[in-house]
Amino acid sequence: MKMLDSFLNRYKDKIGNIQLELNCKGYDSFGLDKDFLAKMVSLAEPFYKYYFRVETYGLENIPKDGRVLLISNHSGQIPIDGAMIGLALFLELNAPRFVRSMVERWVPELPFISTIFNKAGQILGTRENAKQLLENDNALLVFPEGVRGINKPFVDRYKLAEFGTGFLRLALQTKTPIVPIAVIGAEEQIPVIANFKDLGEKFGLPALPIPVIPAILPTKYRIYFGKPFYFQENEDTTNEDILSYVNKVKDTIQEMINNGLSKRKHIFW
Repeated sequence: MKMLDSFLNRYKDKIGNIQLELNCKGYDSFGLDKDFLAKMVSLAEPFYKYYFRVETYGLENIPKDGRVLLISNHSGQIPIDGAMIGLALFLELNAPRFVRSMVERWVPELPFISTIFNKAGQILGTRENAKQLLENDNALLVFPEGVRGINKPFVDRYKLAEFGTGFLRLALQTKTPIVPIAVIGAEEQIPVIANFKDLGEKFGLPALPIPVIPAILPTKYRIYFGKPFYFQENEDTTNEDILSYVNKVKDTIQEMINNGLSKRKHIFW
């Protein structure tokens, strides 16, 4: 037990160095529990280091402090990519940053899973929540592809689905820099042979993917962090301008994905 406490204290000390607005019981207004977060990190780190063997590139592009929007491609049927991005910023940076992720609106309806997400500091993806977090200088991870990305068929792997414009409008409103991210490896972790969307909706899910094998494959993750975008809004900014900014971010991420794939030798190493 003492060894376990010592192991967890290592993460608690690191979490203690992150600016979090916690009440006297160690919770924040969104339900984050710093002790629970330490336990989750301790469980996830071996998967980060030894199962997915994550390699990171461009972490110097992450602002050391202040608000930032992390915009990434999304894939893999379950959001392991989001966890690996969060762990990268927590484990790899000299001054660790805690990343909040925006979860889909159907997630709070899932028993047990929703509680884990809340206590680990992840939040329901509403504009109001995102705006509050950015105004409080948090690092916020958003997947503009949403469910379209995570449930894409294997034949469309590494091809970005349509991006929504909400993240860009939020960045303009809060004057937040955008860091583009490309994740290589998640597309192959759970290859699917079919996706029964209609059946999934009957269970309150956006889709029901059928995997080739019932396992998460140990694909090697490579995460690329691009240089920040600093978009500005003025009285002449139009919807067409905003769409062009969105496409600029999307095209940059697609280019980062293509470059990462060209350098990859194999999906497992």
